[in-house]
Amino acid sequence: MVTKGLKLRIYPNKQQRQQLAQNFGCVRFVWNQMLAMLNERQENNPKASFLHIYELNNLLPQLKKEHPFLKDAESTSLQMVNKYLTDAFIAFFKKEKKHPKFKAKRFFRQSYTSKCVNGNIQPVGHHGIRLPKLGILRFKAGQRPPETIKQVSLSRTPTGKYFAVLTVEGENQAFPKTGQTVGYDLGVKDLLVGSDVQRQGTCRHDKLLAHKLRLWQQTLARRQRLAKKAIAWDHHQKVPVPRTLADFKNVAKARLQVALIHEKIANQRADKLHKLTTQLVKTYDRIALENLKTKNLLRNHTLARAIANQAWGELRRQLTYKCAWYGKELKLVNPYKTSQICSTCGHDDGKKVLAIREWTCPQCGTHHDRDVNAAINIKQLAFGR
Repeated sequence: MVTKGLKLRIYPNKQQRQQLAQNFGCVRFVWNQMLAMLNERQENNPKASFLHIYELNNLLPQLKKEHPFLKDAESTSLQMVNKYLTDAFIAFFKKEKKHPKFKAKRFFRQSYTSKCVNGNIQPVGHHGIRLPKLGILRFKAGQRPPETIKQVSLSRTPTGKYFAVLTVEGENQAFPKTGQTVGYDLGVKDLLVGSDVQRQGTCRHDKLLAHKLRLWQQTLARRQRLAKKAIAWDHHQKVPVPRTLADFKNVAKARLQVALIHEKIANQRADKLHKLTTQLVKTYDRIALENLKTKNLLRNHTLARAIANQAWGELRRQLTYKCAWYGKELKLVNPYKTSQICSTCGHDDGKKVLAIREWTCPQCGTHHDRDVNAAINIKQLAFGR
């Protein structure tokens, strides 16, 4: 059995949307309260031991007494807040991530997670799902969710769409073995360059809609600027009820258009990566991939946008779980000097600028394509010659 996530587009009614908005606010409130308490506790007593999830959960009943509106929230969603906060601090202590931050209401993407307890999350028919506090919600998906559901994460996107991600258990579906092994070098001009000389071209999704995005961003900036002038005039004239940017419908329309374009770019990129990674897992039994530190590469301001568009981290994430699902093997390799060493004789020809795409080994005379040579070295480091 393997744990999988099943994403559904849900369609809540007006009352359910209000309940979701209230639950999003309660989750955000508990996160901020617990984080403030932990920060204050650390400042007052630096030697105090860290409070773990069970100790934080014991504080929830008292917090509900002080703030009765929390009783309207789904109870397990508040417990999951403590789990995520604990995980965030553990990652911070391991120096994997930064210190947890407070959450603001202005963040467009809102979400919370509920655990399945005593069958409170169940599919209803072919296009419905029963959720705690919300009742039955209609959904749209390519398959009916299984009966056993561990938890569900509900979210609202900046464009006003609602999604539910179900954590379910399913059986492994191994693809047929092909006996093929490949190593891949990650690039900007080509997303993937294989040791078998196969290249997967890149697609600049950020450029396809760049003109339209720029126009709407300029429109949004202009409307916000005019709205702020109107607000300043309201205060100067001492209008009884001063307005905010949220009261200007033309600002909201422009902001929605910008969010829709960003969402379309993200969807195009995700669709391409899913199709590509599934094809790779079907074709090869063993895959070697260079383990690049994208954060360091993004400091190069000349290539930062092109590198971010490649989404190497998402590519690696998808390959990792798909290889685990379908019985294939993935190895990550340190890319140190993979483009400098001759894959034929092992001679180190030294560092080369990015403009040099081909070179000839002075020791054995082999003519190399820079990216293909690196891919072969990655394959040899992972699985041997």
